[in-house]
Amino acid sequence: MRRPFLDEPITPFAIWSARLALFAVAVAALSVIIVRSGLLDIGPALATFGAALVFAAAAILLALASFVAIWRNGVPGLGRALIALMLGAALLAYPAYLAVRAAKLPEINDVTTDFANPPRFDVLARLRPPGRVDYPARYADLQRKAYPDVVPLQTDLPVRQAYDQALKVVTKRKWLVVDARTPSPTRPQGVIEAVARTPIMGFRDDVVVRVTPLSDGSRIDVRSASRYGLSDFGTNARRVVALLNDLDDAISNAPDTGDDTPTPKAPPTRRQPAKR
Repeated sequence: MRRPFLDEPITPFAIWSARLALFAVAVAALSVIIVRSGLLDIGPALATFGAALVFAAAAILLALASFVAIWRNGVPGLGRALIALMLGAALLAYPAYLAVRAAKLPEINDVTTDFANPPRFDVLARLRPPGRVDYPARYADLQRKAYPDVVPLQTDLPVRQAYDQALKVVTKRKWLVVDARTPSPTRPQGVIEAVARTPIMGFRDDVVVRVTPLSDGSRIDVRSASRYGLSDFGTNARRVVALLNDLDDAISNAPDTGDDTPTPKAPPTRRQPAKR
């Protein structure tokens, strides 16, 4: 006589799929903690996250095997298999999305609004890996084609006021400002160097904002670069565009404080390629 359903043993596939899925979540969380805390170098953190993805894929395969066993033999374990499938898919979804984006975007990890004279990392140069301080000239054509909206911001505000607004926007974004050089008569350019973090993993990307005086206002250039990896999946370009859009809004609403040489009240600023 067939035993009642509740007395049937749970299929081992379902048991191990759930265990692997939960273990994958724990390993992924550990990798995030490693990156955000800076306890270890980036290499071990990425290796840990890669292991989490392997465990997640294995959990999905075992969950699918569980469905076959449950369908054929009528054994319990459907709940565990579904949990494993959902957790594994959740862990693999974002890396899969990044892989699709990487296939459509150029393999660059450094973006600037000025190809002829990219803003330089000075203080941040000591924190960046060797060979990743200067903007690679070969990136210029690739960036132009992939991110045509990454252009300088020109405004009628004097350089000091434009610099103050840039510093406010950077501070509001809660980036770590490592250096802020205010424009002065002996140093007409204002420069802000800051460290931004990616939302999920918390990778550190370096940003420099340069404010240059013009005869009729000022020009703001931005450069954003990842410290590691060959491709940034479009992160730096999105960061630069978002920062310049916020600056555009802030400068448009900025009061005229009377700093620098008096100028007519600025109309709404406009994002446009700088005149060369």
